[in-house]
Amino acid sequence: MTNDIFERGLEIRKSVLGKEFVEKSISSADDFNRPMQELVTEYCWGAVWGREGLSKKTRSMLNLAMLSALNRPHELRMHLAGALRNGVTRDEIREVLLQVAIYCGVRRGGCLPQCARGLRRDRWGEGQELNQGENRQ
Repeated sequence: MTNDIFERGLEIRKSVLGKEFVEKSISSADDFNRPMQELVTEYCWGAVWGREGLSKKTRSMLNLAMLSALNRPHELRMHLAGALRNGVTRDEIREVLLQVAIYCGVRRGGCLPQCARGLRRDRWGEGQELNQGENRQ
């Protein structure tokens, strides 16, 4: 599949989720799931993430909130890394978590730190874990 929206989506998807992850997802797609990869890349990443109305940073914070509220830890882990790539700070991630806890329930907001465990910011040159200094159990 090649069109401008797909290509823009592919570029954005790689910048947020990481080039290696996206290329592996696309190259490992088979006849059954390739249409889903194309759909997600073109419409989610190209048509929506590619819009001018919100920054990548804002979109990342929205995704963290929605994925926490929906209890989607696998996607949340990916989007935590993407949020860091998009410039969301530890403090902003904590504020998103608190907002989710109030409006969606403490159990939903509480899943974010568990998902963040072990997510290292040194992949982005800062050399510290997202939850550095927090109590570990």
